[in-house]
Amino acid sequence: MKKVGVIMGSDSDLPVVEKAIDKLKEYGVPYEVHVYSAHRTPAQAGEFSRTAQEKGFGVIIAAAGKAAHLAGSLAANTVLPVIGIPVKSSTLDGLDALLSTVQMPTGIPVATVAIDGAANAALLAIQILAVSDEALAEKLRQARAAESQKVLEKNAGVEAEFNQGK
Repeated sequence: MKKVGVIMGSDSDLPVVEKAIDKLKEYGVPYEVHVYSAHRTPAQAGEFSRTAQEKGFGVIIAAAGKAAHLAGSLAANTVLPVIGIPVKSSTLDGLDALLSTVQMPTGIPVATVAIDGAANAALLAIQILAVSDEALAEKLRQARAAESQKVLEKNAGVEAEFNQGK
C-alpha cells in the first residue's frame, strides 16, 4: 500500500493534524509526519515532495495556517495528489488559509478541505489510495454503511417522539 505524507507548516498545527493521523491509523494506512515550512524550510519541503513518489507515497496532505502556501509549494514539486488543510489561526479564523490553499493556478491543483478539516483530508487520501486497493475500498464502504445506519437510528427516534398520531 502506498503511504500518505502528512506535512504541517508548524508544530502548532499538530492538534488539527492529529485528526488526520487518527483516521489513517483507523484504516491501517501507512503514513509519515513531518514539519516543513513553505517559507522557513523551502528546500526541505521541496525535496520531500520531489522525492515522495519514489519513496512510496501516493498522496500528500499539507496543513498550514495564515498565508498557507505549503500545499501549493509541495504540489508544485510533485505529480502526486496534494490535499490542503487550511488551519484556523487567531487572525482571520482560517479564512486567509482557506483562500491561500484553494486559489491555485491552473496546472498545479490542490484539493482543499474545510478549515481544520483534517479527518476529511485523511478520508480523501484514503479514497484516492482505494482506487487501486479493493480492501481499502471495502473498509470505506463498511464505514459509510455504519454511518448511514447511525443516522437512520437517530431518525427513527426523532420520528417516534415527534410524529405520533400522524
